[in-house]
Amino acid sequence: MVAIISCNSYSPLAASKWINPTLPTKASTFLTTPKYNSHKHVQCQLQNGQKGRPFSLKECAISIILAAELITGIPSLDAYAANPPLPDLSVLISGPPIKDPGALLRYALPINNKAVREVQKPLEDISESLKIAGVKALDSVERNVRQASRALKQGKTLIISGLAEAKKDRGAELLDKLEVGMEELQRTVEDRNRDAVAPKQKELLQYIGDVEEDMVDGFPYEVPEEYKNMPLLKGRAAVDMKVKVKDNPNLEECVFRIVLDGYNAPVTAGNFVDLVQRHFYDGMEIRRVDGFVVQTGDPDGPAEGFIDPSTEKTRTIPLEIMVDGEKAPVYEATLEELGLYKAQTKLPFNAFGTMAMAREEFENNSASSQIFWLLKESELTPSNANILDGRYAVFGYVTENEDFLADVKGRFGILPQLVFF
Repeated sequence: MVAIISCNSYSPLAASKWINPTLPTKASTFLTTPKYNSHKHVQCQLQNGQKGRPFSLKECAISIILAAELITGIPSLDAYAANPPLPDLSVLISGPPIKDPGALLRYALPINNKAVREVQKPLEDISESLKIAGVKALDSVERNVRQASRALKQGKTLIISGLAEAKKDRGAELLDKLEVGMEELQRTVEDRNRDAVAPKQKELLQYIGDVEEDMVDGFPYEVPEEYKNMPLLKGRAAVDMKVKVKDNPNLEECVFRIVLDGYNAPVTAGNFVDLVQRHFYDGMEIRRVDGFVVQTGDPDGPAEGFIDPSTEKTRTIPLEIMVDGEKAPVYEATLEELGLYKAQTKLPFNAFGTMAMAREEFENNSASSQIFWLLKESELTPSNANILDGRYAVFGYVTENEDFLADVKGRFGILPQLVFF
């Protein structure tokens, strides 16, 4: 899916409508906590006059703090970092969080092949090795390459056996290219050519990603019946977004590659693809760039989302969250509402340029067309342990030129040239 976003003019950023949380205004408003079921539609509604669990002080505190940060773009209440008042919401972190968007997408694929992961991991670890100053980094890189080469030789048969039947020939060719490429990387290291390591690593990880894509044999689960008539993306797609860049004399505009993940968010990603194909985002104003998020998708006029011409009403989609370890997403409820405080999402807010749907804070199913990209970590949004995970639906990542995302401005448009894979 190659969609181009072109920026035509400049205008002041408007205040965001949907990402800023609001608190309930009536004391009689209660939240019914649904029973957790990952395979079925989950009901979570605000009800008046019925017995249920009232919003606790903890939930109100979360919303107030989140609202302050999302509105101002400034991490709120430094004291909370030193003495977190909500320890049960912190995710248990095992090892350093994965922040690379490409790696996050690879691990999010619906596959279970240990052999290919044992090749993937040391190649990804090269990025950490390159943080060592000078040519000393190459000693660590060499260990990474040898580990990956050894894993490939030992596990090649198991990797091939995990390929979808119709894709085995292509997968085997990719593995041959990967093997040759690792030999070339080994020679690069032996030649002490540090500058050539990162480009070669990127090439090899692309081979790995393509092999893992070829392990997926069809869509892995049934979308709930009530959402089957919505636009769906059953797989992945890529879209290119071209925007103006501010305050950079060497770069007037930049193209961002965004990968949309329909394996883990078929309804959310499908909604976006449909809007791209309708040219909905063409000439859309970028409403917010504040160092915390970039947000757009609010059309001109009174509407706050996409008006479906077939119904003449705003089309909204359900909150859709894939929990790590589950086979299908949960719908219409946040993980907090489900009591899954320590659960990790398959598509976390770990990477710079994480893409998600904006919505009203206490209306889980209010997302329509407004989207945002997360730009920074803070006390409230550290990788692997932030309060955005499980509250907003992530459906993709910016995978190229994401470092320039904080400098975009003006209006953009997307041409419906989509690359599906």
